[in-house]
Amino acid sequence: MANHFFRPDRRALLAGLGAAVLAPAAPPAGAQGRPALALRAKADVLALHPAEPDTPIWSIGGADLRFKRGDSPEIAFGNDLPVPMVLNWRGIDGVVAAEPLLARASPAPGAQDTCQIPLRHAGTFLCDLGLLGDGAARPTRGLPVIVAESEAVPVDRDEVILIEDWRLRPDGTAIAPGIDPKDTVPVYTINGRPTRDIPVRTHERLRFRFINGLQRNVVAIKIETYETRVMALDGQPAEPFLARGGALVLAPGTRVDAFIDITAQPPGASSSILLHDGKEARPIARLITSNAPPIRDAVLPAASPLPSNGLPARLDLKNALRIDLALGGSQTDWVAPTKFVPTAQPAFRAKAGRTVVLALANRAEIATVFHLHGHQFRLLDRLDDGWKPFWLDTLAIDPGQTQRIAFAADYPGRWLIESVATDWAAPRLVRWYSVE
Repeated sequence: MANHFFRPDRRALLAGLGAAVLAPAAPPAGAQGRPALALRAKADVLALHPAEPDTPIWSIGGADLRFKRGDSPEIAFGNDLPVPMVLNWRGIDGVVAAEPLLARASPAPGAQDTCQIPLRHAGTFLCDLGLLGDGAARPTRGLPVIVAESEAVPVDRDEVILIEDWRLRPDGTAIAPGIDPKDTVPVYTINGRPTRDIPVRTHERLRFRFINGLQRNVVAIKIETYETRVMALDGQPAEPFLARGGALVLAPGTRVDAFIDITAQPPGASSSILLHDGKEARPIARLITSNAPPIRDAVLPAASPLPSNGLPARLDLKNALRIDLALGGSQTDWVAPTKFVPTAQPAFRAKAGRTVVLALANRAEIATVFHLHGHQFRLLDRLDDGWKPFWLDTLAIDPGQTQRIAFAADYPGRWLIESVATDWAAPRLVRWYSVE
């Protein structure tokens, strides 16, 4: 029954990426502010079917990385895989020392790399091996990175929902992105499992941190029964608003923090979390009401915005540096990460402190996903006379369309930009820009 009102096609998914948001394992303790953490790229497996062999993959572990705002962890990254790999920190802004391919070389098999990452912002982030994953012998898993606010947040529980997809051959092995998926079937996992049951109590408030860890797909997520109030996008607080039609639309790499208040339901009642990939809706998890008494007498009052991370309230569009940047189509400036050289010409250079406006024109025949490293951006109105009331670092753009984004170039350094079409076999491409 629920699927009857949750049936977006692929175009609706992409439109929803704008519309839905346009509507108003813990690390060991270390020294104060500097926890230490060792990560290793290694062979791993997924248990997708109880009666079948595990699926070989590559990963950097399975537990969430959790820190507090203001921490400055030292990350020791070791590579136990047979090919070079590098960590890609999605949404960790302004940390030039961690920038892959530019500040950080890709450790060869058996090598190790260490860097320090000051965490200026609270929010939901992602660390993965996907930058060099195209065409690899195995697909890779991501790792959620949670940076807690310094202030108290009025929720009872924090639930991380990492959604990933795999293309399985008849023999049960999985192919990496960038390879023709012919003769494979798609399989979706939530936190590395085919499904998950989440017990809830009446009048409880949950903070869901949804992370699209899919390789290429834009998807919609809908929680049956309950209202979904969006609190943050791509790690940055937003003015709270109800998801349009109850659906959250996420491009690959996008993160959405949402609050769910559990209204009165009979014990044992279940509510599905549905994923729609543009073709069909499928349940990936369930909220199940427990037999325990209500956690309080009534649901909590509507939540105030999450604490600000200090991003600017306004951008100087009048004096902005304006750059046209073509995505997709026949491109020679964009290259595969494995062929990237730091001596290549930058896509643009900007003076520190200046506002930059990028006109992103998608020349591909399918939707293309753009990701900006180093800074968060505002999505500009069509008339270029204002912006949407939230920050992003990732945006899907329809074929033939142009979107304009703006950001304050606050962090000097060299930063990557990524582009990838929404097709499993499409290559991930990169360029870079400079803030001086």
